[in-house]
Amino acid sequence: MRGERAPVAVPEVTLNSGHKMPLIALGTVASDLPPTEALAAILVYAIEVGYRHFDTAALYGSEESLGLAVAEALRRQVIKSRDELFITSKLWCTDADPSLVLPALKKSLGRLGLEYLDMYLIHWPARLKEGTRGSNITKESILEFDMKGTWKAMEECSNLGLAKSIGVSNFGPKNLSQILQICTIPPAVNQVEMHVAWRQKKLRGFCKERGIHVSAWSPLAANGARWGSKAVMDSPILKEIAQGRGTTVAQVALRWVHEQGSCVIVKSFNKERMKENLKILEWEKDITEDELEKINRIPPHQGVPGHELVTENGPGYRSVDELWE
Repeated sequence: MRGERAPVAVPEVTLNSGHKMPLIALGTVASDLPPTEALAAILVYAIEVGYRHFDTAALYGSEESLGLAVAEALRRQVIKSRDELFITSKLWCTDADPSLVLPALKKSLGRLGLEYLDMYLIHWPARLKEGTRGSNITKESILEFDMKGTWKAMEECSNLGLAKSIGVSNFGPKNLSQILQICTIPPAVNQVEMHVAWRQKKLRGFCKERGIHVSAWSPLAANGARWGSKAVMDSPILKEIAQGRGTTVAQVALRWVHEQGSCVIVKSFNKERMKENLKILEWEKDITEDELEKINRIPPHQGVPGHELVTENGPGYRSVDELWE
C-alpha cells in the first residue's frame, strides 16, 4: 500500500441497539452478478479503499462472495479483525415465518462463513411461498404474514448473539407501529428506497421520533438496473448543482442523502466509482439552502412501490398506499 492514500474513514451512527454503524455501505445486489470469485475480489478492493459496511441479502446471491472477501481481507491483513466490518443481511419473504427465521439466519451465516451478523433485516413486510423470488411474485405466491411472530423470532436471533442488531426494510409507519406495540427489542434500522426524487420526509420523521435509523437503498434511483430509472441521474436540477460545484451528479445525490443523516447504500463494482462515491465525505461546504430548495422541486418518483404484494382480496395488501401507510 506504499504510496497510496490511507483508506477513507467513514463516519458512524450509534443505533438504538448501542452498536455503531458506518454511514456509507456498499450494496451487493445486481441484475447480473459477477462470478463468485470475481465479486469477492471486487469487495476486497472495496475494503482496501475504506468501505467497512456491506449490505447483502439471502435473495441477492452475494453472501458467499462477501464471506470470501472478508476472509481474504483478514488473510492479507487489510483488516485486523472481523469486528472492523459491519455486515448487514436480510431475511427473504419465503422465510418470513416464526419457525423459519432462525434457520434462515443460520444459512446466511453459513454462506458468509461468519459467526454473527451486525444487522439482520426483514426484507419486506410480506410472506411468500417457498421458491418465490422478487422477479416471479404472483398473487398465488402471497401468504398470510405473521408480522408479530416473525419479529419475536428476530428478537431470538438477537438474544442468541447471532445478530447484534435487528431491523426491517421497506416498512411504512403502520407496519412499524405494529412491531413497536409488541416488541422487546425495537427495530434499529428501517432500510427503504430513498433519493432526491423519493425523499421519504414523512417516514423519516416518524422513524426519528422513535429512534429508528433510516438507511437509503437506491440513492441514485437504481440507475442502470432493470427496476431503476433516470429520475436522479438525468435531473436537470442535479446537473446544474453538480456543474456549479465541480462534482458529479451522483456525488450531489449521495451527499444529499448523507446530509439527511441516513446511511447511504451505494452500489458500484467499478473501482473508480467506488472511490468517487467516498469523496462525498470530503466536501468542504454542505448543500446550501438554495440548492436544497431546488432539490425539493425534483418531481417525485418511486422506483419499487411494491405492486407485486398487492391483492384485491388478500392475503397481502389491497393497495400500494396500504403497504406504505
